[in-house]
Amino acid sequence: MLDCKKALDEANGDYDKAVEIIRVKGLKGVTKREGRLTSNGLVVAKVSGEVGVMLELNCETDFVAKGERFIALGDELIDHLLTSKTDSVEAFLASSMASGKSVQSVIDEGNATLGEKIEIRNVAVVNGPVGLYLHKTSPDLPPQVGVLVSLAKEAAEVGKDVAQHIAAFAPKFVHREDVPADLIENERRIAEETAREEGKPEASLSKIIEGRVTGFVKEVSLIEQAFAKDAKKTVKQILDEAGTAVKAFHRFRVGQ
Repeated sequence: MLDCKKALDEANGDYDKAVEIIRVKGLKGVTKREGRLTSNGLVVAKVSGEVGVMLELNCETDFVAKGERFIALGDELIDHLLTSKTDSVEAFLASSMASGKSVQSVIDEGNATLGEKIEIRNVAVVNGPVGLYLHKTSPDLPPQVGVLVSLAKEAAEVGKDVAQHIAAFAPKFVHREDVPADLIENERRIAEETAREEGKPEASLSKIIEGRVTGFVKEVSLIEQAFAKDAKKTVKQILDEAGTAVKAFHRFRVGQ
């Protein structure tokens, strides 16, 4: 409020000029905020036909995150992402919005107006029938977790259910075949070191290690996880019953 009063005084009561003064002074402070942490923010997503888009917009405090201006900025950016369908943060920041300004310029203006460091951490674009779920971790905050699922065949209810499952259980890959070999080897090394520390007999080590590695792979592979709404079935069984499959998914959580 004090900054606004000073700007109005400097502009001799000219509202538009005062806004310009605030923006200029705010932009001067953008570089000072570059090193600050942005662990708050929101996840926003939209689906149009068979295209789904999602982005994570970050800020410094939850006070800004739940403010109307920040939420409106998220809505403006997701509309542009749905139009541009740009699937990398760098390309999205460089793209031009309907106003003719680049996304980066709009973000910089948001930095100036809101007085905090603001940045886009993640963007995602998926095609095909889309499942979407946004989750609020607190009722007074915008969604903090978002999931987009690309399905092989339309199955709206199952698509949403699987998206909710992903939000809760945070798998890393769709299939076990997608898990990188180096990640499996690292897990095998940890399993062996742990088993030896536990004093497991040498003759049983191989079986114990492979069992733990198999458990790890199942834990990070979506379709092998026990389904959140029916633990007696795997996600794959739920998808098979619906006559569809997951082609890809993206899960964003603010600050992670």
